[in-house]
Amino acid sequence: MEVTAQTLADLLGGEIVGDPQTVVTAPARIEQGKKGNICFYANPKYEQYVYDTKASILLVNRSFEPKQPLSATLIKVDDAYQGVSVLLDYFSRLRRARKRGNRLLARLSLRRFVACSARIGKGTYLYPLVYVGPNVKIGKNCILYPGVRIYRDCVVGDNCILHAGAVIGADGFGFAPREDGSYRKIQQLGNVVIEDDVEVGANATLDRATMGSTVIRRGVKLDNLCHIAHNVEVGEHTVMAAMTGIAGSAKIGRHCKFGGQSGVNGHISIADNTTVAAQTGVVGSVRKAGTTLIGYPALEYGTYMRAYVRFRNDGREDK
Repeated sequence: MEVTAQTLADLLGGEIVGDPQTVVTAPARIEQGKKGNICFYANPKYEQYVYDTKASILLVNRSFEPKQPLSATLIKVDDAYQGVSVLLDYFSRLRRARKRGNRLLARLSLRRFVACSARIGKGTYLYPLVYVGPNVKIGKNCILYPGVRIYRDCVVGDNCILHAGAVIGADGFGFAPREDGSYRKIQQLGNVVIEDDVEVGANATLDRATMGSTVIRRGVKLDNLCHIAHNVEVGEHTVMAAMTGIAGSAKIGRHCKFGGQSGVNGHISIADNTTVAAQTGVVGSVRKAGTTLIGYPALEYGTYMRAYVRFRNDGREDK
């Protein structure tokens, strides 16, 4: 599935800076770009990766002027974010064309469906109504309770428990705004990787990455109704109580604790051993390990409690 820079530039209406015969086989996030990948750059937060990436092609805005030498061929377009939507659609169609005509599903037993290309380890048990999609890999000694759905290409490690109704690998929430106010769907071509000893609660949802992987590290425990958005990484042995939501591309450290109904903004980082109280909203990165947060917007626990005393006393004076 090799595609040249010239083909992609023609598709996107873009201008090539570099070799038009540069070949790529798949899109990737700019942080993870390797030879043979096309990546995109539209957010200034990621400029450092423009000069470090090993990707063969970069999709950028026409206004972009590099400050350092680049190894990648550039495709310049009017709007790189809109362009990546078209790009992912294109690679999605190529993937579907490659698989067309193949029989994807085999009926394993009554009301259990496992794709022919899926691989399931020794000692893993699937309850009725479980669906395991194409190219899924599941390790040893796992339990998948009734109604678990694992979409294509996802990976589950050893000794994992997925409770009823959990959905692994549904599309991330990616839509590019158009000038007329409507939205264009951005195809989600990545997957979800769940490492060993993870437990996922009932009706929890873990979205596949736009490109690359949404990653749940070893020992993570997610309660019922938790939502992990696309391209999130959750560090080892972090725990989240029910209805916790983590927005796209957030990076959660190791041994963190999240109370029920807490939330984390997208594209931020949470340091190791952070504690987030119930119903807390974290809007900015947490850089100091061991911080405890409460409130919305989140404040350090001691600061919040001092402020709360003031708020409470002011309320009493008003009465």
